[in-house]
Amino acid sequence: MKTEQISVFLENRAGRLADVTHSLAEAGINIRALSLADTSDFGILRMIVCDPDKAKAVLKEKGFTIGRTSVVAVEVPDNPGGLDSVLQTVSANGINVEYMYALVQRDVDSAIMIFRFDKADKAVEVLRNKNFVIIPSDRLCAI
Repeated sequence: MKTEQISVFLENRAGRLADVTHSLAEAGINIRALSLADTSDFGILRMIVCDPDKAKAVLKEKGFTIGRTSVVAVEVPDNPGGLDSVLQTVSANGINVEYMYALVQRDVDSAIMIFRFDKADKAVEVLRNKNFVIIPSDRLCAI
């Protein structure tokens, strides 16, 4: 069970990130999680949004270059070693974490981490076998 992530390629200049957030806000699209990585020339904004199809259409209409990627949302115990337990599980099964970022939850004893694995289907399988909770896309916006 994978989740769809939208990646937006941004020129590294003032106001481009605000252009994205404003476009999504005007369209009534909620951003649940995001990560921004940059180089000297451009940035990659990775987002989990509540309506990825609409977000993609809105941003393409505004001239942004968009990509879509499958990621895995994993519930991680919010205690020392919680993240390590996930990473040890995937590492022991030959799965690489290409990148990750967090999603905020309210009033719970766990966090949700968004992972980009090189073998996403295998990661889902091994994590489920170890009783980790994989969060489906539709539940991410209800959190």
